[in-house]
Amino acid sequence: MLQPLFQKVAFIGLGLIGSSLARVIKQQHLAVEVVASTRSKQTLADAKALGLIDAGFSQAIDAVQGADLVVLALPVRATQQVLETIKPYLSKNVILTDVGSTKGNVVAAAAAVFPEGFPEGFVPGHPIAGAEHTGVHAGRADLFADHKVILTPLDSSAPWAVEKLTQLWQAARAEVICMDVQKHDEVLAHTSHLPHLMAFNLVEQLASRQDNYDIFRYAAGGFRDFSRIAASDPEMWHDIFFANKTAILNAVDGFEAQLKSLRQLIETDDSHALMGMLGHAQAARQHFNHMLAKKPLMEKNKVTQQFNILPGSHRFNGKFTIPGDKSVSHRSIMFGAIAEGTTQVSGFLEGEDALATLQAFRDMGVSIEGPKNGQVTIHGVGMHGLKAPVSALYMGNSGTSMRLLSGMLSAQQFDSVMTGDASLTKRPMERVAKPLRLMGAQIQTTGERGTPPVSMTGQQQLKGIHYDLPMASAQVKSGILLAALWAEGETSVTEPEPTRDHTERMLRAFGYEVKTEGNRISLQGGGKLTATHIQVPSDISSAAFFMVGAAICENADVTLEAVGINPTRTGIIEILKQMGADLTVENERIAGGEPIADIRIRGSRTLKGIHMPEDQVPLAIDEFPALFIAAACAEGQTILTGAAELRVKESDRIQVMADGLQTMGIQCTPTDDGIIIEGKGQANDWPDIFTGGEIESHHDHRIAMSFSMAGLRSSAPITIYGTETVATSFPTFTQLTTQAGFSIEVEENQ
Repeated sequence: MLQPLFQKVAFIGLGLIGSSLARVIKQQHLAVEVVASTRSKQTLADAKALGLIDAGFSQAIDAVQGADLVVLALPVRATQQVLETIKPYLSKNVILTDVGSTKGNVVAAAAAVFPEGFPEGFVPGHPIAGAEHTGVHAGRADLFADHKVILTPLDSSAPWAVEKLTQLWQAARAEVICMDVQKHDEVLAHTSHLPHLMAFNLVEQLASRQDNYDIFRYAAGGFRDFSRIAASDPEMWHDIFFANKTAILNAVDGFEAQLKSLRQLIETDDSHALMGMLGHAQAARQHFNHMLAKKPLMEKNKVTQQFNILPGSHRFNGKFTIPGDKSVSHRSIMFGAIAEGTTQVSGFLEGEDALATLQAFRDMGVSIEGPKNGQVTIHGVGMHGLKAPVSALYMGNSGTSMRLLSGMLSAQQFDSVMTGDASLTKRPMERVAKPLRLMGAQIQTTGERGTPPVSMTGQQQLKGIHYDLPMASAQVKSGILLAALWAEGETSVTEPEPTRDHTERMLRAFGYEVKTEGNRISLQGGGKLTATHIQVPSDISSAAFFMVGAAICENADVTLEAVGINPTRTGIIEILKQMGADLTVENERIAGGEPIADIRIRGSRTLKGIHMPEDQVPLAIDEFPALFIAAACAEGQTILTGAAELRVKESDRIQVMADGLQTMGIQCTPTDDGIIIEGKGQANDWPDIFTGGEIESHHDHRIAMSFSMAGLRSSAPITIYGTETVATSFPTFTQLTTQAGFSIEVEENQ
């Protein structure tokens, strides 16, 4: 048996929360002895009969003696009186905590009782969990599972006390968050106390109407869902509303102001503004779960999804429309937001990365309708119309969003902060921050590696610069060019090799002059953008997986329609052709300023290993994970050099791909700037290439999709972990692979 956390735990009060925690402690043997004090003899008898306590006392002083953990599970208004009573009987190193919904008044009560200073074991707490029923019989050992518990350590709180309480609540399967007292009360006022106040008010308002019977009888699910919390304990909420008075009144003021604005929009028939407000609220709610999922370290994240791929003969055929280009989708929102007039976007990628960009601009006051079936309407606010967001802009997993917006936000009149999920917070941002500082931006990254969060100080006058990129990067180039829109004078960027030019093309589509002279791109600051229509082509980076899949699968015949073939993105086509793929580009045309075409690939011959040309590396940088799968199926050796940037993507794509390939029986050697892959392909034959295995994607969408294609030539099952990020760029990936005849089983692990 493991050593218990505590020798003796004493509960003062034994209602829903206290009895639930007692159940956890008893079931998991976390204490040698559990006792309780409450005024109700019946409650104590019931608790003992249920096996929740070893002894019960009517007086708190009898319960706390010798306890190394005391839990105040009582109404917050009783805190001071109880503390005064038990103070002389508390052990020197006791941990003292509570479970109240407000924290400021609990700390104030403790300050009155301990004028000499708080005990070092005093750590206020608040489990955010509850149920409709109360009392000792209502308690459940799983009440806190997958719920949050907020601890509010004080300056005086000992680290050992915080750590032991954290262990206790984690044993209850709760997520523990530490927060200061004032912040806790402010947050809870908005997220819990105000909704309860609104629910009580609404039900009371309707109950006071003469026709209340009809209203309640015909109320729909929305009313029932919202008003359910008005059935909560009136006595408890009476105390909470007074206990957290200041923060609740501030929340009410904010609600009243927002309600007044909403009323005015309806009264004045302002359809455009009302749609913008409703769309922002809808998107914010959808964005909510992603923001909540943010963790400081990916290694500690629960993997939420995996792909399972079975061996066997597969077919891979059909005509497909790949989702919209992510790079173009990002930029359509950014440029449409700062343009004058209304921009219409079609083919918008409704993946999480692009939606993060869309949400960021909604948070900066831009009215955006959609997306709906790829259609987005953006009501531009002009070059100087963006507003300060009320909190940090959450970029999810999108490095593109963060790097490009770093340039745009550096030039605004307001301060801003960008953050992201666990993966994004590990990615370096100094490559774009450095040239922006040369322009006069005040931009801060985090830690020695220059990772997010990224902070920008507003009201800086930027000046144009002439910057030589040390390495090819379309994102860094674009971040500089976006800042240059507001900068004084000319800004130019010189690239070592051409990179994707979506930014330059789209600026021209919005009427902004951009000069391209060889590898030098320049523009003058101080102009304006004019709204336009943007048609987003299918994303060649997403199409790459189907291109490789068809090239390595016997008798495959796949046509990908309306794929963007921007000349700065076609490295994948050139490299596959050099490897001998049966690939044709058909029906070339222009859409929304971008060249598009249909791409047909057939599995008619074995690929050949090659030394991938370095001049194609910047033109295929995102497609290399898929190309590594093609190389493994090729005859002979494939060598990649000059691709060091792959090591600073969503994952270290060189090392992660090498690890996965080796797991599945492929000999390969990663290098500083590339990889050497020993292909197992045989001319005019289609043997199994991969031996199957378990693959860790490191939550990198391109890694997950690349190894999925390996399933077309595998002799054993492949399991790929951490595939939930596929939705960031290719939300229909598994749907389309199934249509092609290649089945990928999706397993959720929540």
